[in-house]
Amino acid sequence: MIKSILSSIILDSKYSLDIFPVKKVDELEQKIILKNIKGKNKPFINCIIREKLIQLKPEEIVRQLYAQVLINDYDYSKKRIFFEYPVNFGREKKQADIVITDKDRPDTPYIIVELKKPKLKDGKGQLRSYCNATGAPIGVWSNGQQISHYNRKDPNYFEEISDIPKNNQTLKDILSERFTLKDLILRDKISNEKKSLKNIILEMEDEVLANAGVDVFEEVFKLIFTKMYDEFLSRQDKNNIEFYLDQNFKDKDKGDYEKLKKSLTELDDKKFRVMEFRNTGQTETELRNKIDNLFSEAKNQWSGVFETGTKFELTDSHLSVCISSLQDIKLFNSNLLVVDEAFEYLVNKTSKGEKGQYFTPRHVIDMCVEMLNPQKGEYMIDTASGSCGFPVHTIFKLTGHLFKNVDISEDQKKDIQKVFGIDFDEKTVRVARTLNLVAGDGETNVLHLNTLDFDRWSDKTEKNSNWINTYGKGFERLKKLRRDKDSDKYFNFDLLMANPPFAGDIKESRILHQYEFGFKKDGKKTQNKVGRDILFIERNLDFLKPGGRMAIVLPQGRFNNKDDKFIRDTISSKCRILAVVGLHINTFKPHTGTKTSVLFVQKWDEKLCPKVDDYSIFFAVSDEGGKDNSGNYVYLKDKNGNLLLDANGHLVVKHDLHNHDGVLQDGIAEKFKIWGIKQKLSFL
Repeated sequence: MIKSILSSIILDSKYSLDIFPVKKVDELEQKIILKNIKGKNKPFINCIIREKLIQLKPEEIVRQLYAQVLINDYDYSKKRIFFEYPVNFGREKKQADIVITDKDRPDTPYIIVELKKPKLKDGKGQLRSYCNATGAPIGVWSNGQQISHYNRKDPNYFEEISDIPKNNQTLKDILSERFTLKDLILRDKISNEKKSLKNIILEMEDEVLANAGVDVFEEVFKLIFTKMYDEFLSRQDKNNIEFYLDQNFKDKDKGDYEKLKKSLTELDDKKFRVMEFRNTGQTETELRNKIDNLFSEAKNQWSGVFETGTKFELTDSHLSVCISSLQDIKLFNSNLLVVDEAFEYLVNKTSKGEKGQYFTPRHVIDMCVEMLNPQKGEYMIDTASGSCGFPVHTIFKLTGHLFKNVDISEDQKKDIQKVFGIDFDEKTVRVARTLNLVAGDGETNVLHLNTLDFDRWSDKTEKNSNWINTYGKGFERLKKLRRDKDSDKYFNFDLLMANPPFAGDIKESRILHQYEFGFKKDGKKTQNKVGRDILFIERNLDFLKPGGRMAIVLPQGRFNNKDDKFIRDTISSKCRILAVVGLHINTFKPHTGTKTSVLFVQKWDEKLCPKVDDYSIFFAVSDEGGKDNSGNYVYLKDKNGNLLLDANGHLVVKHDLHNHDGVLQDGIAEKFKIWGIKQKLSFL
């Protein structure tokens, strides 16, 4: 088959055909000519521009397809399009892959397209040199999977733009076009180009942030915070889009994101709000004023994340480049993997990695939530909440929808206010509060506290006015769950899910005295040091009421080290061990290669979990962890090697932990639920 020939050319290269319509790819396949060269059939194509036979290689396939786009979709004449256009660098001469010349000056490059360098960083560097050498104001890079469009403002700054002008447009037309939430959905770079927010931040670092003399985490956090608020302001338009799709989109097609977008193009959005987080061709000062005002409104809407007087520290030029880079990324309607991956990278540059705590991959979180099955009315907590993956995904489970920017009912708000998170890292608490505030419609129980050092909570909860102003409402709700109204040691939670830090020891005698695991076997003297995760096991059990259930990520050694037998004995005396799921060795890469497992337990209780001496335990091992050996996510592809999207436009991580709403085969979570129902577990 000719199709298999084309697929085999792309296979194992760094090029893809994802951004091109299937129909156009099929048309190109039909035009392939096989020539016998030295006894082997080689694929050739009659070049659309050079009008001669050219051997098809990965780069050439992308070039031929993109030339078709320029001619058919952008209406550029073949006379203005040149392949392998010579660019002079002093005595050296190079060739640009595609050049579109100026309409009025046929010997002057207007748009330069770079395909030779299939990695964005390399391609952008090459593109920059070509544009600077020729004076071309617009550049495009693509590898067939991603595509980036740039306006060369000056030799130092390339500003990302949403698209290139069509033949009858100017750059100003592109920059000043009316842009609504509908446009953002249709142009979202994450779903259209399979880009990640992390990679866009890396590009911003290369472009401006690394040498801007600012705290990169803080500035990117402000940008994402403001971008989320801009999308939040268009929530009524979101409701209109949902209603339109419900009326015009067939149920059988709701899992097809491409068909959904095609249907959406017909929606009239003339009355929709124009989005503000955009560079629309105004001066850099005007853009800063607009974004500063938007940031101030966001701080008022979602208080307790930034101090009142906080402002952007970026220069006007740097801010302009960053806005352009982020403006076509849609953050709502996300499972938060998009945001998490970016913040994990930023936080890990500072504190997280040093403490042995890493953001838990979303597919691991979803497995735990599915297995413990949170119910409306139940209280849930994560005692090492990081970016609040477990709490937010519990909210998703309770409300029945993802991070969609939709109105939340009063009953749902009551359920959401029963979900809590605690973390000792101030930066991640602020990230978590942001996500939780939005997902929970303005209320959050994410608290900046040291879970293990509960004896000193009162230093903040009773004496620190700034802390009380920020976290007081959430803590008042937490106090109501105390078993003893005057103590922060024991609580009455139904569920606890956590991935506590598993690096480093606790050596402070004052803290060790508060824990059974802090003492030697004789129970009289404290130990010199105890693993942080060991104390978290005991602390977490103290948070649970009788019958409460827990999922906790632990290093594999806790399950089989001889010296840790007393930990296992203590757990089994207090709980029924429900399950142990061995995670893949790549799960927490690139930050650590420590082998981990998830322990699931339920506290003994006369009604919910009567104590027995002999019972079954569910054991499972993940063979497909969703990451490669370098710690990069592995995504699901179709038979032709193209990345697949789910109904929400998300890339699907390839793993065996759960079925991703039926996109993947049934995994460990589904098999546990079948087993658990047979075991008559109280929560299934």
